[in-house]
Amino acid sequence: MRPLLVAMAVLIGLTAATAHGERRQHGNLIVTLDGGFAPRALPRDRPAPVAVELKAGLRTSDHTPVPRVTGVELGIPRQGVISTRGLPTCKPRRIRNTTTAKALEACGPALIGSGRMVAQVKIPSQPAFAVHARLLAFNGRVNGRRAVIVHGLALRPPSVVVLPFLIERRPGKFGTVFSARLPDNLGPWPRFARFEMSFYRRYTFRGRERSYISASCPLPKRVPFAPFSFAKASLTLADGRQISMGIARTCRAQ
Repeated sequence: MRPLLVAMAVLIGLTAATAHGERRQHGNLIVTLDGGFAPRALPRDRPAPVAVELKAGLRTSDHTPVPRVTGVELGIPRQGVISTRGLPTCKPRRIRNTTTAKALEACGPALIGSGRMVAQVKIPSQPAFAVHARLLAFNGRVNGRRAVIVHGLALRPPSVVVLPFLIERRPGKFGTVFSARLPDNLGPWPRFARFEMSFYRRYTFRGRERSYISASCPLPKRVPFAPFSFAKASLTLADGRQISMGIARTCRAQ
């Protein structure tokens, strides 16, 4: 079965298992974060394959246009392991100015996830309107560093963006961070209203089955389940503000 079809089947169960998200207001700006993972039952002592979904949103309480975002960071906890050994990579130049179908044709073996996004377009003297885009995520490298290459395609108006998220290991609760800078030349994309992205990929390398994301539930033997810090999103706005929000989920130890 193709990786994208497998991901869709897994994420049907993931959506049902996702808990309610968090909501926070900063002045007139309302930020939301949601997400989940499947399966919820994981080994105590070793990582096992998982699918992960993250959702984030921006809106204003007074219906003014959302501010421009210049930076995005998404963090997952240390028990989440990213594996790319033996996984094909995609170079950003191969999918620039391409349709979704052409991007899959060029980099399908490197596909690790998919999603969608809604952005706002603000034209002077006119009401803001929404742009809907389909997202694909590919395993890649940028200047020798591991990265997620996001391809976004909107049909009305026609526009394509290719945005790399660098993968970093950091100290602290959220040990794996995906970070991207959103330059001005991305047009309407930095004014995103909401996005959701699902990551899932199983592959074989040297006769061994691997997963792009694996996780464990490292609880003491007498503790069957417990909450943990699941994800954190940090946004940098064009006016210099930085907004962060985290969500917790519960894992069940096998």
